Amino acid sequence: MCTVTFIARRNGYALGMNRDEQLMRVPGLPPRLRRINGRRALFPSEPNGGTWIGVNDAGATFALINWYAVAARIRENPSSRGQVVKWSLPADSPNAVEQIFDGLPLSRTNPFRLIGVFLAERHVVEWRWDLQLLERRAHSWSTNTWISSGFDEPGAQRARSKAFRKAMWQPTVSSLDWLRRLHRSHVPERGPYSHCMHRLDATSVSYTEVAVTRRTATMRYMAGPPCCTPLSKALSL
Repeated sequence: MCTVTFIARRNGYALGMNRDEQLMRVPGLPPRLRRINGRRALFPSEPNGGTWIGVNDAGATFALINWYAVAARIRENPSSRGQVVKWSLPADSPNAVEQIFDGLPLSRTNPFRLIGVFLAERHVVEWRWDLQLLERRAHSWSTNTWISSGFDEPGAQRARSKAFRKAMWQPTVSSLDWLRRLHRSHVPERGPYSHCMHRLDATSVSYTEVAVTRRTATMRYMAGPPCCTPLSKALSL
């Protein structure tokens, strides 16, 4: 259960991601700088080393959301979806990602949607894996959102998409302040359908923010619900 918002800019971009999880799940670890196959990258991580979002020194960002609309699941010994972003982080282009996919155990990986943003080519690409087919979808270089929910995915998509479209009319649209306000909002009300999600058994457990220009990439993080958690200092590449 997650929400990703991409802000397109002429010479860069920003991206925010709320991660929604069961309260009993072990908390993630805050971002730090790492090297993967010779490339520097920033990403938070699961205790097992996987991640849900990361940015590399080529200006590419990857964010993964579970695809709950696909009911099929791997029941025995699935490969962690948390490894998909980590394995993708050395890539600097969509074609490089697909070369990496050739070596992944997709047949043992549950359904996901991977969003990749590539500044050098101004490409936004979404890969969808449904246990049968890996589909590549190209998106325009324009502000956009992606939403998943294990509670009620169609309902969450309707509610959060409506809030997103309404927010697009605000005068501060495309600013980092706008992005943060959107991801901590409780529209239409505080509950399972708001960007900052709250249920008795689950909540938005973190917010990760990426800002990329031709020269730098930065990441900031909230280790808790965005509505009530301070934003960390920026880490930079």
